[in-house]
Amino acid sequence: MQSIVKFIYLATLVVWVGGIVCVSFLVAPALFGALPSAAAGDAVGAIFPRYYAVGYVCGLVLLALCALLYREAGTQRWWRMSTALFAVMLLATLYAGMVILPRTVALRPQVRAAEVAPEIRAEFGRLHGLAVGLNSVVLVCGVMAIGLAAGRLRW
Repeated sequence: MQSIVKFIYLATLVVWVGGIVCVSFLVAPALFGALPSAAAGDAVGAIFPRYYAVGYVCGLVLLALCALLYREAGTQRWWRMSTALFAVMLLATLYAGMVILPRTVALRPQVRAAEVAPEIRAEFGRLHGLAVGLNSVVLVCGVMAIGLAAGRLRW
């Protein structure tokens, strides 16, 4: 049973981090390189709700599995560190998906207007930068969690 739980733990972590890498370094750059900016923005915008939903599910699953594995672990410090990383990852993902994404979606038509107020463009840029920063935090924490898992999981 514990091997199955560890497998699900690792698979969930890999899906989350792999999804971030795929969207951030493959999908988004390819779309913005191949399509006009507005069309690429629409395509990436259509991906983001699912992208964040995957993060919500993975974060909740990983936190639940940490609670299960923590009780059986000989080294609780490692599980506390993993749990903290997953909490940060989930909180950053929730904020980006539930707060920032709706704001950028609401601003997108205004940013595309023929005459856009500089403060609207600046706000969109600020929100985009914040989303990229949060995504980077999630990615770095995920890579750290993979490193912790590689060093400590025993089958």
